[in-house]
Amino acid sequence: MATTNDLKNGIVLKLDGQLWTVTDFQHVKPGKGGAFVRTTLKNVLSGKVVDKTFNAGLKVETATVDKRTM
Repeated sequence: MATTNDLKNGIVLKLDGQLWTVTDFQHVKPGKGGAFVRTTLKNVLSGKVVDKTFNAGLKVETATVDKRTM
């Protein structure tokens, strides 16, 4: 488990039972309201790209992925 503050490009997250790779992230701290992290995620299996926003400090599940050539 990691927090959204630990996110960086290339980390693999497990969300809703699927694996997603962080391709872009931006920590946003608006003048009014709480901070949040805006991310772009790419599905490892399907290649689908989505934008997702997390509250700062939220715990997310990371996954360990080994890359192999077949």
